[in-house]
Amino acid sequence: MSRAARFEAALQGLERRSRRRRLAPRQGADFASNDYLGLAVSPRLKAAVADALERGVPVGAAGSRLLRGNHPEHEALEAEAAAFFGAGRALYMGAGYAANVALVSTLPQRGDLVVCDALVHASVHDGLRDAKAEVAFAAHNDAEAVADAIAAWRARGGRGQPFIVAESLYSMDGDRAPAGDLLGLAERHDGFLILDEAHATGVFGAGGRGLGEALEGSDALIAVHTCGKALGASGALVTGPAPIVDTLINRAKPFVYATAPSPLMAAAVREALQIVADEPDRRARLHGLVAFAGERLARLGLPASSSQIQPVILGQNARAAALAASLQAGGFDCRAIRPPTVPEGTARLRISLTLNVDEATVAALIDAIAERMAEAAA
Repeated sequence: MSRAARFEAALQGLERRSRRRRLAPRQGADFASNDYLGLAVSPRLKAAVADALERGVPVGAAGSRLLRGNHPEHEALEAEAAAFFGAGRALYMGAGYAANVALVSTLPQRGDLVVCDALVHASVHDGLRDAKAEVAFAAHNDAEAVADAIAAWRARGGRGQPFIVAESLYSMDGDRAPAGDLLGLAERHDGFLILDEAHATGVFGAGGRGLGEALEGSDALIAVHTCGKALGASGALVTGPAPIVDTLINRAKPFVYATAPSPLMAAAVREALQIVADEPDRRARLHGLVAFAGERLARLGLPASSSQIQPVILGQNARAAALAASLQAGGFDCRAIRPPTVPEGTARLRISLTLNVDEATVAALIDAIAERMAEAAA
């Protein structure tokens, strides 16, 4: 028997449940990426990277930022990002996943409480495995449930600080957190709100600063602004009070022990933030596309979100996978999302709207979905 037989058996089990993942090429109209503003192929981003190379910026950092990996491009990005988002400080990390793991595993201490939204990202769950604080989960987008969790903890003798963790815009449902209410709770209880702005940065808020834009500057807010989605590059910026950033630099393992992000990517993110500021028409066109898609979906009796993330809930894993495969064969790169990424029984298509498509292509996709669903029901 092969020494890898147990892994193959596990993979076959995933196959039977229509849950096995496979890498697939990019092909067809883009309804799967998070390149919401179309910046990943922006001439300005390409030119910024070329200019950085010309200036002698290295491709690789070649070490942790606490060793020789720190580069002036990293520091320039952090200064510009703090000013852009209106935060005390900013810290550039290699990925949003690493940033979330770092925050929840480093900041809450014994005696503290972490209250997470029930649908918070997998990265938070991974970070919680190393957290020293007590952990509670609250019903999705329910500020009262968060308040109840804090009150119950206080009643049990909890005397530390609460850390509330939420996403400003949820990646699988496209719905928004009650960020203002959550920040108010954090402030009243001498705690913090960790707000993951991954899918809102560049798209929502004044100047594309995210759904928590009006809350930035509060000493109770810690935000994660992913750079690999609407900003078209890679990495993530953690913004918040200076002592929070310095604590991460000193104690967060995903920062301390990781090779620093490429200085070229820091240069790209600097330019992406400038594009977001200079070209508000990109956001306006994307919001127009969202409104158009919402109208088309409603016309077909399909519920629509108010964001660039449009889920079509199908329930069964096999049904979602089959519909996605059919759409891909028809020229639409639309992917199926299945458990454990989403709750059991909520397998879906995740339609991602970006400036890489136009209204005619969106209409064609939605018509194709309706036709295939009707055929399957017949």
